[in-house]
Amino acid sequence: MRAFRIQNDTFGKSFFEEGVLPEHFNLKSNHFFIATGIENYQKRQHPAPRYQYVVTLKGKLEFTTSDNKSFILEPGILLIAKDTEGEGHSWKLLDGEEWHRIYIVPDQDADDGFIINEDKN
Repeated sequence: MRAFRIQNDTFGKSFFEEGVLPEHFNLKSNHFFIATGIENYQKRQHPAPRYQYVVTLKGKLEFTTSDNKSFILEPGILLIAKDTEGEGHSWKLLDGEEWHRIYIVPDQDADDGFIINEDKN
């Protein structure tokens, strides 16, 4: 499954990588929750509040990392947010006014399963 991973460099700047998660990947996780609302802090640049997977169910967004590079997130593309420090990322809705998503919060030491797509990065 196609995925993007946002993380921090050694200076606290966020950047993303494009890749995939393998089929039948098992993720050790604590819990998950569903969100449809958008908090005020999410409307500006911010770090991820925790290491988390974001599964978009409805909405199309453009994410921008602190290195000013962008990618599109929509249903069928997973986001692994690991940029928990520094400037973080920002996003904007491209279609409509809604973003429905599931957050999966893995165990902090869980392997994220991400396989980088070397020809895209």
